[in-house]
Amino acid sequence: MTDPPVDLRDYRNWRGWTPGAYWRLLLRPGSSLDDLEDHPVVHVAYPDAVAFARWAGMRLPSEAEWECAARGGLEGAEFAWGDQDVQETMPRANTWQGGFPYENTELDGWTRTSPVGFYAPNGHGLFDMIGNIWEWTSTRHREASPTAGSRCCGPPRSEQLAPMGKPDPFPSRIIKGGSHLCTIQYCFRYRPAARQPQTIDTSAGHIGFRCVSREAP
Repeated sequence: MTDPPVDLRDYRNWRGWTPGAYWRLLLRPGSSLDDLEDHPVVHVAYPDAVAFARWAGMRLPSEAEWECAARGGLEGAEFAWGDQDVQETMPRANTWQGGFPYENTELDGWTRTSPVGFYAPNGHGLFDMIGNIWEWTSTRHREASPTAGSRCCGPPRSEQLAPMGKPDPFPSRIIKGGSHLCTIQYCFRYRPAARQPQTIDTSAGHIGFRCVSREAP
């Protein structure tokens, strides 16, 4: 968190690059996974998420599959639990409460990630589809619009050609679900319909993944 309020038009006012941080050392060199064994895995870039899914005999969901699962049967509802935003009163998921990014009231009980299954499952019996961490999908992001609104994880790249006329080596995939950093003040993406492009080479402390069966249901 920052000490004072900051200009939300530039995510660099509260986000930074930490050399040496990865999924075993989440915050910085010298940090650990102690007491986090039941929290979701983060700091995993897209190729590594794909590799793990293949190793497990599974795959990553498409954006459409992910959204259908997140809705839990509530088709057309704005949120996974209905049409009312309860995150500032009786949180149903791990998101940000308070003044972003300088004050977190922890109304939901957490500043960073929460244990898997801390909140009640949705109508399909799935936990943490909303909030906690963003989740990779296999869906490509094909256009990066400079007018698409705020981007909590940095500027995306598109599938279009790079300035030298060559394909961008780090295109974007769609991530879904929002994270513990999402808030209506800045990143109002703790909704099943919300989406965010993310470059495939990037890992972060609030981006992870889940696997689905290779076979369609």
